[in-house]
Amino acid sequence: MAHVVITGANRGIGLELARLFSQRGDKVTAICRRASDELQQLNVTVLTDIDISQDACVEQIRQALTGQTVDILINNAGLLHHETLPSPNWDTMRAQFEINTLGPLRVTSALLENLHKGGKVGLITSRMGSVEDNSSGAYYGYRMSKAGLNAIGKSLALDLKSRGVAVALLHPGYVITDMTGHSGDITPDVAAKGLAARIDELTLENSGKFWHANGELLPW
Repeated sequence: MAHVVITGANRGIGLELARLFSQRGDKVTAICRRASDELQQLNVTVLTDIDISQDACVEQIRQALTGQTVDILINNAGLLHHETLPSPNWDTMRAQFEINTLGPLRVTSALLENLHKGGKVGLITSRMGSVEDNSSGAYYGYRMSKAGLNAIGKSLALDLKSRGVAVALLHPGYVITDMTGHSGDITPDVAAKGLAARIDELTLENSGKFWHANGELLPW
């Protein structure tokens, strides 16, 4: 039985990841700002009132998990806004950077002592963070924040290799969630299955790669 820690687990992809790993028999710690009724009904441990953009909140995660081994850490919490020219919203861009980019680094750093040889870190990023793949423009804050997360993930893969911890950068697909305004190509449960499959396949040999949940390698 693995101990799986998931941020942003109260809805959407995070909720379905919590459900999937729990049903597999794993111990799940679900982290969120506000617990949903659906999350509360799962057989998981819930840590609420956690905002990963706040250092003090991330310290609460570290304290709550002191002495516990973390086998899989999934940094899933995210924020999406749509900024366009000529007047992008600087506040929403900063918020996305704090949550999408620095948040996963905060959480991973806080739980370094919990991760052990054979441990895995999944960063739920987006192909919108791919510079090469950008063919439509706009979404300045989201693209910037996810490109930054990709850079962080690559560094984490190198820095954690000596600890025996592997890191995957994972694009879930275009998923029908509140974040996307319920538009998309696949449902959260389908995305969760693909993400879990990639995490299952994650090793030190393929650590630091940028994957689509369907198994496709994505361009930087």
